[in-house]
Amino acid sequence: MTFSHRIDWPLESNRLTGLLEEKRRQRSPIFDLTEANPTRVGLAPDTDGILGPLATPGAMLYQPEPRGLLTARKGVADYYGERGLRVNPEHLHLTASSSEAYSFIFKLLANHGDSVLIPQPSYPLFEFLATLEGVSLRPYQLEYRHPAGWSIDVDSLQQAIEPRTRAVILVSPNNPTGSFLKGRELEALNDLCRQHDLAIIADEVFSDYIIEDGHDRVGSLVGNDGALTFVLSGLSKVLALPQMKLGWIVGSGPDDLLAEAIERLDLIADTFLSVSAPVQHAVSSWLPLVGNVQSRILDRVRANLAMLDNIVAPTPIRRLRVEGGWCAILEMPRFLPEEELTLLLLEREDVLVHPGYFFDLPREGFLVLSLLPPPAAFAEAVTRLIRVSLAPMA
Repeated sequence: MTFSHRIDWPLESNRLTGLLEEKRRQRSPIFDLTEANPTRVGLAPDTDGILGPLATPGAMLYQPEPRGLLTARKGVADYYGERGLRVNPEHLHLTASSSEAYSFIFKLLANHGDSVLIPQPSYPLFEFLATLEGVSLRPYQLEYRHPAGWSIDVDSLQQAIEPRTRAVILVSPNNPTGSFLKGRELEALNDLCRQHDLAIIADEVFSDYIIEDGHDRVGSLVGNDGALTFVLSGLSKVLALPQMKLGWIVGSGPDDLLAEAIERLDLIADTFLSVSAPVQHAVSSWLPLVGNVQSRILDRVRANLAMLDNIVAPTPIRRLRVEGGWCAILEMPRFLPEEELTLLLLEREDVLVHPGYFFDLPREGFLVLSLLPPPAAFAEAVTRLIRVSLAPMA
């Protein structure tokens, strides 16, 4: 049997994964600084407030709608309205996840072999999603200047465009850099998209999690009319409910392009009809809970970030600027390659952390830490991390 080349990835475990599996077999207590699941760190919403609305009798009636039930789409539109953003429910498509939303947009925009641009650094999921759709990825660079932070290298973005490029992906705030899109960058991006007939795919799943309110920050691309634009978000981050499987696409842009895009997205969505009825009926009751849920997560993230700064302050380790999201990046002394350091941390200290190359950071010497773990565990993990990382200096 010959399988598709679209899933022709190595299936064996790498060294870090193999060591982690062995640690778990030994029941070692792992200090997990890669944890990105709020349901495992005590930050999930109140159980009654979530489970109760799932029991509505309307969930027993099958009502297939390509864009999703209107009541659910109005609930999402109201969520944006609370943030001062006007969203027409008819410009919304519900999906089972942001990953499925990417899949729909790739189907809409790209033929086999066409390309989309992705930021670098960024989360490695894009490679899998694009490959499964027969789409190639072309990176453009985010550059870092301390202490100003991260910004888009617009020249790099322009140079990455080729005749078969169909769209630009941006993530705001980016994962893992935590950098928001800036107003001047959006102007340049809209200009390039008009010149080259490109769409914008704006991943805003972390947009509510503002750690530092920087100058010229673009809060959302909802309503952007400078280019055909698709904003992606969902309950996984907005309400810390990854298990409820609801994402969405908000379309905007020039009226003629947007109308045709919505009609074609209807056809794609109608082919899959993937969003469950109970979740659609419940979402209007769930979204008013976001304030409490997000404030608890932000309190955790900011407290851990402050603790991290206090712990690393007396050391040569530098914490890179972060504006939003759930991650922090440390620039480490380069005594060991990232891979060897992450293996050593797990082997000796039971600390699991992402090496920078996992996110295509520009050079050796970075570690990426989740800011979600409980504070006591986070402090212990960071203390162990520093002990191992600075051992050659002792």
